[in-house]
Amino acid sequence: MGNDRSGTGAETASGPGYALLLAAGPAGKQRLMDTTAALPQFAAVPPAALLGTPGGASVVQLVDPADPQTVLTHLRTAAAHPGPVLVHLAGQLTLDAKQRLPHLALARTTPRTARYTALPWHWLAAELGRRPPGSTVVIADLVADETAWPLLRTVGPYGLAAGLTLYGTVAPGPPKREMATPVYSQAFAGLLRGAADRPPLTLLHQRAALEAGLGDGPELLLDGAGPERAYPAPEPFVPQAPAAGPMAVAPPPMPPGAPEPFRTPGPAPAPRPPRAPVAAPGRAPVPDPHAAIFEAANAGRHSEAASMAAAWEQEALRTAGPRSAEAIHWLEVRADLSRIAGDPARACELWLAVADARLGNGEPAGHPEVEGAVDRAHHQWQFVQDRARASALAPLLLDLRGRVPGRRPGALEAVRRRAELLRAPAQTG
Repeated sequence: MGNDRSGTGAETASGPGYALLLAAGPAGKQRLMDTTAALPQFAAVPPAALLGTPGGASVVQLVDPADPQTVLTHLRTAAAHPGPVLVHLAGQLTLDAKQRLPHLALARTTPRTARYTALPWHWLAAELGRRPPGSTVVIADLVADETAWPLLRTVGPYGLAAGLTLYGTVAPGPPKREMATPVYSQAFAGLLRGAADRPPLTLLHQRAALEAGLGDGPELLLDGAGPERAYPAPEPFVPQAPAAGPMAVAPPPMPPGAPEPFRTPGPAPAPRPPRAPVAAPGRAPVPDPHAAIFEAANAGRHSEAASMAAAWEQEALRTAGPRSAEAIHWLEVRADLSRIAGDPARACELWLAVADARLGNGEPAGHPEVEGAVDRAHHQWQFVQDRARASALAPLLLDLRGRVPGRRPGALEAVRRRAELLRAPAQTG
C-alpha cells in the first residue's frame, strides 16, 4: 500500500503523468506563508520534466480552495490516475481543536473551525497511500502554526510520512506580521527547469534544500525515507458476523487507511444487501444492527454508534462468553468505530485485544484474521500522536508483532524503531 522509498519516487512508473499543484492558506492575518509565490515557478516547468515522464503530463493548479471536499475530489482524481502522480503542497499546517490531528489550512480556516474547514492530513495519506508502489510522490513546502509545530517538533519529520513518499520541509511559523516565502518550492522548481534530465528525487531534494538555505535552522526536512517507520494501511475491515451469531450482515464498507474524524466525504457507500438475522425458534427475527451503527458513525454521531455497539457486545458477553466469536466480532466493530471517530489510540488498543483473544482461542499466528488484527493495530498506532499514549501501547504491539510478524517485511523492526524514537528525549530545535 505504501509508496516507493528508494529515492526515485514517481519516475519509477511509466505512462503519462498527472500533477496536482496546491497552494492554500487562510485569509487575512491568519496566513503564514505566501503560498501563491510557489506556483509560477512550477507552472514554468515542462510537464514531462515535472514528473520525469517522456509521455507528458496533465497539470492541475488549485489556488486557495475554501472547501476540503473540493480538495478531496482533486486528490481522488489524482489517486485514480493510472500513471505517475506528483502532488505539490504549499501551505500551513494546523491542529483541529478537538482531536489535535494535523490539517492543511484552507481559505476559510480559523483556529476554531479547522476541524470543518481544513483538509485533514490523513485524508491525503489515505487517498494517495492506496496507489501502486513507486507511482506517487508528494512535494511539501509547509509552515506549522503554533498549535501544530510543538507536535511536529516532537514526532519528527516522519510524523507526516505515513503511507507517503514525501519530500520537502516543514518550518515553524514566521514572527508576527511577517510571512514566510516558499523558498524550497522555488529552489526545487528552478532545479527542474535547469536540468536536462530530471535527477533522482533524493538528490533533487538535497540540492533544493541546500539552495534554499535549509537544514541548519529549526525546520524539519522530509527526505522521502518515511519508513519502514510508516506501516502501510492494511485491507479495510468489513465486519462479518459469526455464522452462528445473531447478526448475519456486513455494514457498509469503510474506507481503508487513516482515521477519519469527520463525516465520510461524499455519499456513503451503499450497504450490502442484508441477509435475515438468525433468530431463536419461535421468536421474531432480530433487526440487524450493523447498518444503523455504521450510518450513525458515518454521520459523525460517534457516541451513538459506540453505545449501540457496546450494548450488542454486552449481550454477546452475557450469552456466549468473552472469548466467543460473537464477542470478538463486536470488539472488532468497536475498533473500527474508533478509527472512524478519529481515535487511533483506542482503535489500536482494541485491535490488540482482538488479536490477543484470537490467539488465546488457539488461532494460529498466520491466520488471516489474526494477521489482520495486528496489522490494523500497527497501522493505527503510527497515527497516535500523543507521545505518552503511543509509548504505553508500544510494548503490547511489540509483543504481538513478535508473535505475529505479518506478511510485510520489516514490520517488527518498524515498531522497534518508533518505540526507540518515543523513548528518546523530544527534539528541542
